[in-house]
Amino acid sequence: MRKVVFSQFLLAFLLLAMQLRLSHADVGTAAHYSPPYTPTACFGNDPSQFPSSNLFAAAGEGIWDNGASCGRQYLVRCISASVSGTCIPSQTIQVRIVDRALSSSSRPSSNGATIVLSTTAFGTIAKSSAAAVNVEYQQV
Repeated sequence: MRKVVFSQFLLAFLLLAMQLRLSHADVGTAAHYSPPYTPTACFGNDPSQFPSSNLFAAAGEGIWDNGASCGRQYLVRCISASVSGTCIPSQTIQVRIVDRALSSSSRPSSNGATIVLSTTAFGTIAKSSAAAVNVEYQQV
């Protein structure tokens, strides 16, 4: 009897686990932009706003949050693109939001992106010849 109850419990647990969302990431688009990166909407001309890795981004309107996104960090991974082979598999980066895409000094490679990555950041997850890619992103 004990084995039957345990088996039923295990089965119920597995079915419940399959229904739960295992990831808290969102899906959106990423474009890229190139220098000049300053001044930024978040930190003006302060050079210390940029991580030494050059992995930073400008927030699209969907994540701008009236400027509250300044300084937030996101994990970003390319999941697909219009041209096969554009994404660099298994590359996930962590970027810091330093600007607003709508008002950045340099124009994004594609309008309306969720997040606009520095050229270094974009080139780490996708071929830099692409204007935009589909990404999975998660605030950390």
